[in-house]
Amino acid sequence: MEGVKINKKQALQLVNKNGCAIKSLSNSFKKDREIVLAAVRNDGFAIADADSKFLDDKEIAIEAIKNNRNTFLLLNEKLTMDKDILTLVGLDQHIKKGEK
Repeated sequence: MEGVKINKKQALQLVNKNGCAIKSLSNSFKKDREIVLAAVRNDGFAIADADSKFLDDKEIAIEAIKNNRNTFLLLNEKLTMDKDILTLVGLDQHIKKGEK
């Protein structure tokens, strides 16, 4: 989509069909939470091409992991230690007793 002007509605349609299409979108769309959420729901690995701030966004991370558990490996350390995230990927046995 380089050089082609599209609006947000078109960008959403694109990532709803192919989450990895976020890679070809402008940076402003890669920073748009609604577009990133739609992209990771279609393909969890779209989180890799979204703005890096989303690697710390728990809701986005959960949706990406629901689509593909391996996206856990891309998340920032803060989320890889989160109880809900660890439970979602089946690593809840690594949660220390007393942690919430």
